[in-house]
Amino acid sequence: MEEIVKIGSIAHYNAIRGVTTKHPLVTVIDLSRAQPMPAKSFNFGLYAVGLKELNYGQLRYGRRHYDYQEGSLIFIAPGQVVGVQPGFELFAPKGWVLLFHPDLINGTPLGKQIQDYSFFSYNVNEALHLSDKERSIVIDCFLKIEYELDQNIDKHSKGLIASNIGLLLNYCIRFYDRQFITRDNANKGILERFEYILNGYFLSDKPQNEGLPSVAYCAEALHLSPNYFGDLVKKETGKSALEYIQSKVIEVAKDRLFDRNKSASEIAYELGFKYPQHFTRLFKQKVGITPNDYRMMN
Repeated sequence: MEEIVKIGSIAHYNAIRGVTTKHPLVTVIDLSRAQPMPAKSFNFGLYAVGLKELNYGQLRYGRRHYDYQEGSLIFIAPGQVVGVQPGFELFAPKGWVLLFHPDLINGTPLGKQIQDYSFFSYNVNEALHLSDKERSIVIDCFLKIEYELDQNIDKHSKGLIASNIGLLLNYCIRFYDRQFITRDNANKGILERFEYILNGYFLSDKPQNEGLPSVAYCAEALHLSPNYFGDLVKKETGKSALEYIQSKVIEVAKDRLFDRNKSASEIAYELGFKYPQHFTRLFKQKVGITPNDYRMMN
C-alpha cells in the first residue's frame, strides 16, 4: 500500500519545500524559489490555495488524476489527500501556494465563515481557471500576506493576515461565479444529464430499494463533488440541488396520483418515502394541498 505522508504543520511543509518558516501558522511560497514536492501522496492537516503558472506535471486528488492547467487555482481543506502521479519524478511548477493552519483563523471572522467557502470541498477537476486580470489580483493578495509575514509578529498580525486571506477567498467566490457564467453551455449539459438521471431513477426500482435520490447520489452520477454540483445548480436554476430534486419528486407524484388504483400511501412508498406522512407533508408544503385533495380536484 502506498505511503501517505501526513503534513500537520507549516514548519513540516516548509521543510519539504526548503523554505524558511516566518510564522508557525501560515506560509506563502513563490514556487520558483522552492524545492519541488516529491512524487508521493500527502494528507494535509492545513488549508491550502495553490496557483499554477506553468503546465507541468499531473496532480492526483484522492484516486483521481487531474491535469492541473496553467493559470488555475486549487483549494485543499484539512483531511484531503493530494499527490503526484507516479512516474513524475518531481512536481515543480512555477506559481504560488498559500497554506494556513486552522488555528490561525480561530476566533476571527474568517474562522466563522470558512465553511461558507464551498470550493474547499470541490474536486481538483473543478479548479478555478483564472483570466490574466484575475491572476494578477490573486498574486497581489499573496504578496499582501507575504508582506505581513516579513514584518515582526505583533498583536495586529493575526487579524491582518486573516483579513487578507478572507479577501483572497472572497475574490475567488466572485471568480467562480464568473466561471459558472462563462461555462454556461457546459453547465446546461450537466443540468440536462441531472434531469435524465432523475427521470431514470424514478422509472427504476431504486426508490423502493434505496429511498429518495440524494444530492450526493446525483453528484456522483455526474462525476462532480456535492458542493460544486450544488453551487452549479443554484447558479443556473435559483434552486438548491435538494429543492430541484424535491420539485421532481412532486412532478412525478402529481402524475402518479391520476392512477386511482393506487393509494397515496402506495405512491409514497414507490417514490422512496420511508413514511407516507413525510410524502404528505412535502406535497402540501410544495403544492399547498394534500395528495388526496389534489387527486380529488383533478
